[in-house]
Amino acid sequence: MFSKKLNIGSRTVGEGQRAMIVAELSGNHNGDYDRAIKIIHAAKEAGADAIKLQTYTADTITIDCDKPWFMTPGDGLWAGRTLHDLYKEAYTPWEWHEGLMKEAHALGMEFFSTPFDPTSVEYLENLGVPAYKVASFEINDIPLIRQIAKLHKPIIFATGIAYEEDIDRALDVCRQEGNSDIVLLKCVSAYPTPYELVNLRMMQYLADKYSCIVGVSDHTPGGTIPVGSIALGGKMIEKHLTLDRSAGGVDDAFSMEPREFADMVRQVRIMEDALGEYEYKLTDKQVKERSLSRSLFVVKDIKAGDRLTKENVRSIRPGNGMHTMHYEEVLGMRAVNDIEKGTPLSWDLIQ
Repeated sequence: MFSKKLNIGSRTVGEGQRAMIVAELSGNHNGDYDRAIKIIHAAKEAGADAIKLQTYTADTITIDCDKPWFMTPGDGLWAGRTLHDLYKEAYTPWEWHEGLMKEAHALGMEFFSTPFDPTSVEYLENLGVPAYKVASFEINDIPLIRQIAKLHKPIIFATGIAYEEDIDRALDVCRQEGNSDIVLLKCVSAYPTPYELVNLRMMQYLADKYSCIVGVSDHTPGGTIPVGSIALGGKMIEKHLTLDRSAGGVDDAFSMEPREFADMVRQVRIMEDALGEYEYKLTDKQVKERSLSRSLFVVKDIKAGDRLTKENVRSIRPGNGMHTMHYEEVLGMRAVNDIEKGTPLSWDLIQ
């Protein structure tokens, strides 16, 4: 059984909590440390709870080779490049990590990263990160997952390209190492992701099958998918953040700008407030509004001894009279005393 609640630094994530909103810095610093700092400040101003990095170098994640299988596939943003060349441009220098972490902490945000090999795990552990993200392309790297699981810190798995058996195997490793603090993020490894490929309901399937905390790592334009994930029980949202989508960086084109990110956070919090609880009940305001509901009223003056008829008794607003379910029952009964038009009908007035 996996945890329904867990802690990432000072933040509690899971059952009964608001969703943790994670701003993914990725390569959007474009090789500029000051730009990375500005993105962290923009994330704070936009309402993010955490900053996430990716920790690798081109040589720790792949090798410098131009054989066909080392070329980026398809016709997307990075088509036609070697993996080594792409990662050399996109990586975040390791010597930046500590300064970026301190900046995030100073602003009251959590800070963690996605490691891609044993050396990056060791580096991040020395920094003292409170959690680890496993990218979907690494969900079949069992030695890496085992190394992370042994640290007994929360592990956030992206499920983008994972077969179901990949998730099964990864979570089995976590169980074997006694780590029950798991988050599964529904995502699609397409940049940007077309809406029709999202299949957001799969998030509920993951929650039901694995009994763990779920959320989304979203690459669609805008904030619609993150807001929808809240209605389906999502407790973590990860979105790429940049200062300027036209800046030309490797991830800029499908990232959110600060104003969009802030609007997404606002909409997410509105959805959380609107969801309420899984039961049928009225709010105090709704209870008060029931005074304007229908009830039985005398609508024409009635003399003592006269019968109640459809002409002198009706179901109308407001709700001060007896319940309308008694309408057929009271027709034909007689007034005990004179009853003035506009009087709420009650049992003591009739016989």
